[in-house]
Amino acid sequence: MIEAETITAVMRALADPTRRAVFERIVNSEEITVVELTRGSKVTQGAISQHLKSLKQAGLVSERPEGRNVYYRAEPGGLAPLADWMSHYGIFWRERFTDLRKLLKEIDP
Repeated sequence: MIEAETITAVMRALADPTRRAVFERIVNSEEITVVELTRGSKVTQGAISQHLKSLKQAGLVSERPEGRNVYYRAEPGGLAPLADWMSHYGIFWRERFTDLRKLLKEIDP
């Protein structure tokens, strides 16, 4: 099972709606700068930078400096800890649904 700290970091990073929106924009772009992320949003450049810091610390994005710009891109494995954690509980629910299906067949054959 994935380490709890890693899962917690990813969940915390994605818990904030503004941060999730920033992450979505990064995911939908090959690479994007802070200036581009700020443009068209109602968030200041400083706030975007703070959100990027949290996303980077959680392993969800990486950065590539080039001259005066820093380009951000989504990390392909960033969501893996969360997906692994959820799949663990998916087994739990599949078993419960199987039990429920059997019970319903017994009640109403």
